[in-house]
Amino acid sequence: MTTPTAEVILPSRDFDATLAFFRETLGFRLDAIHPADDPAIASLSGYGLRLRLDRDAEGPPPALRIVSADPAALLDGAREVTAPNGAAVTVVEADPPLDLPPLDQRLTVCRMNGGDDGGGWGVGRAGMLYRDLIPEREGGRFIASHIRIPDGGPVPDNVHFHKIRFQMIYNYKGWVRLVYEDQGEPFVMGPGDCVLQPPEIRHRVLECSDGLEVIEIGCPAEHMTLLDHDLPLPTGRHLPERDFGGQRFVLHRAGEAGWAPADLAGFEARDLGIAAATGGLAEVAVLRQASEDIDVTTRHAGEFLFHFVLDGGMSLAVDGGEAGDLAAGDCFTLPKDMPFRIGAASGPLELLRVRLS
Repeated sequence: MTTPTAEVILPSRDFDATLAFFRETLGFRLDAIHPADDPAIASLSGYGLRLRLDRDAEGPPPALRIVSADPAALLDGAREVTAPNGAAVTVVEADPPLDLPPLDQRLTVCRMNGGDDGGGWGVGRAGMLYRDLIPEREGGRFIASHIRIPDGGPVPDNVHFHKIRFQMIYNYKGWVRLVYEDQGEPFVMGPGDCVLQPPEIRHRVLECSDGLEVIEIGCPAEHMTLLDHDLPLPTGRHLPERDFGGQRFVLHRAGEAGWAPADLAGFEARDLGIAAATGGLAEVAVLRQASEDIDVTTRHAGEFLFHFVLDGGMSLAVDGGEAGDLAAGDCFTLPKDMPFRIGAASGPLELLRVRLS
């Protein structure tokens, strides 16, 4: 039985010139042509695509995007050209370098109850609820999302990976079952657990509990997600030291971690092991109130500083002004060199802190 195929129809009134362009300039293979005495239809294949040039077809000029490991080898180094039938042809790199937008740091306070400073929920892929924690996204450099799945069960996910510089997932509430490339069998993450997803590690979300909530932070804000249809997970290997783009996979277990004095007065810290796994690019910790009275002023001099209130409450004062009281589910992002003061802690207060130097 012949496998069904599909062709993209390209109107080609200037048939002979268009056929020559796709064969000789772009390197498509001619598979069929008819009628013999006055060719008007040709089937071509190349770059994983089948085309049907049709002299009598109607429609607007098409657009064609060719992905190549060596774009300079096509079109004499040009990246854009117009075919005789009007088709706009663009040649792009198959694996372009990661594009980091210029950093635009600013103060952002996002509250669970929404209001003037945002915090509302929207429906994302697969019915998941998303809350954008940094709406202006530091100029496109960072994204932070509070993700909720109200109804648990199997998650309709595929093996995939991300073209990213940094990405982590902190499990806030509920549980989720995942599997990662070369990291052994599927495992369950519970409250307080965290994973560092190094660049391009293949992974898949399998199932979750009702009311799952996670905090996900990535850089850059807009990054490509690609499906891997060929790699089965689990791979049957456990290679915890494997390098993925200069980083190692991390699975932090909250129940197995210890606490130590934090670098912020009045707090103790649970380090999530991400600084060592990223070569110092990022540091992630949970800060827990260790003193009855919290009144500390500090600032940072790095690329990114984000706090999410996991439990309790606090007041935030920024650069001499009041940002207000914050409760569980609220968060704030601060530009470098802006003094900020944490006070009136209650609960006790517990914060997730993510910073990039």
